Amino acid sequence: MPAPVASVIVTTYNRPAALRMVLEALRAQSRSDFEVLVADDGSGETTRRVVEVAAADFGGRLRHVWQEDLGFRASAVRNRALEVAQGDLAIFLDGDCVPRPRFVDGHIRLSRSDRIVRGARVLLSEAFTRACESDPSARPHASNKAELREHVRRGDINRSSPLRGGFLDRLRMVTGSMHRRNWKLLRGCNFSAPMAAVRAISGFDESFVGWGYEDSDFGIRLMNHGLHILRGTAGICVLHLWHRENDRRFEGANLQRLEQTRRSGTILPAQGMRPEPSPALARQAVGGSRHCRGSGSCSPPPGPSASTVPSRNPHGPRCDSRLPHGSSPFR
Repeated sequence: MPAPVASVIVTTYNRPAALRMVLEALRAQSRSDFEVLVADDGSGETTRRVVEVAAADFGGRLRHVWQEDLGFRASAVRNRALEVAQGDLAIFLDGDCVPRPRFVDGHIRLSRSDRIVRGARVLLSEAFTRACESDPSARPHASNKAELREHVRRGDINRSSPLRGGFLDRLRMVTGSMHRRNWKLLRGCNFSAPMAAVRAISGFDESFVGWGYEDSDFGIRLMNHGLHILRGTAGICVLHLWHRENDRRFEGANLQRLEQTRRSGTILPAQGMRPEPSPALARQAVGGSRHCRGSGSCSPPPGPSASTVPSRNPHGPRCDSRLPHGSSPFR
């Protein structure tokens, strides 16, 4: 099998119904020259089965990278996936964000060696999300323009403008060029960067534990390395499923780490990617089986102990780390 052009890294934690929809949407992409790595922050057996079932339709392009559940450690599990990724472009997608059919193609076409491509999202209501998750036949990624307009009219989706291209795409390119270094515009649920640059900055900073700002820190270090941000086109917009707010007890500490990165101008994290992945992690899962470390054991990597890492909401990470505490982004 030829080497993939891109690696799509899907972060998830105990939300199998949402992950099922995301993997089905990735299977239905307009091109297939990419791999998918499910970066699993300690989910249970149901998630493993979802990946196993989906793997049969990916022809060896789907792998499951799992780490022990010691609390919210999105940075660490993304790094474990990056360490075994084979694509030249890293596309980051949350496991509750359903991509449209030209999502991967859009990220690949817009990619450049000095560019971070950020995608937009539309937000699904709680009722519509629950309806999709409870219906195995639900295919929100396949909705046409008329169906999307109807969903907006009924209040199922908060807006449709990010899904419309043409003139709006050209306008986005112009306005986006004025905010090429605004880290606040980067959302971890939908963006991409060249793998060479990701490895040059050693990936995500694993000292960020709990909710918030690990994606912003990553983006700032990429910009310190010489990259800039480009607003993506309508084709890479995702459908963000509703979920409850996360535990934000560690938000203040993470914000302090972020400010240190901004002031220092550094490109390297306090704790980043490992130089060499373990043999077990590098092995491709057969039928979506779980990846473990060492000689088949699932012991946790060096890092914060379970008592120092906060618990989290099982509905997945919120991608917009700029929302005020307790607020809902559905408006």
